[in-house]
Amino acid sequence: MFPELARVVCSDAYYLRTMRLIVFFLCTIALLASCRESRISRVPDVPVNIAININQPDFFNLSVPSGWVYVTGGSRGIIIYRNSPTEFIALERHSPYQPENSCAVIVNPDNVIISDPCSESQWLIMDGTIIKGPTSFPLKTYQTSYVDPMLYISN
Repeated sequence: MFPELARVVCSDAYYLRTMRLIVFFLCTIALLASCRESRISRVPDVPVNIAININQPDFFNLSVPSGWVYVTGGSRGIIIYRNSPTEFIALERHSPYQPENSCAVIVNPDNVIISDPCSESQWLIMDGTIIKGPTSFPLKTYQTSYVDPMLYISN
């Protein structure tokens, strides 16, 4: 056999073996990654289409920034928080931690933190971000639109 041909045959076999190992490791990594818990919250999607007049007595707390109220809607209710004179946030009360338990979150007496009484998870009322686990999901938010004095909440 010619030495050059032997070198080509050996290098081709080495190349194929290397490629098979790379493909095997990539498939293994992909399989392991697919076994992780889904990063999508399982809070039920329900239609939300709410219009409220914030000048009504029931919504007096929304007349100034940092005010909040509970309203009916969503899966377990909605928390409406006024961030600024023109910006509102609407947060789903259905806890994203083990949503099959149907726990409704509540606003703490400090009016800054929202807590899940079932898991003791906590979120910031200003945007629903996680403060304390065991949850790994923020609170679900709904779209808001404000045209004084009407606040529209939808998904």
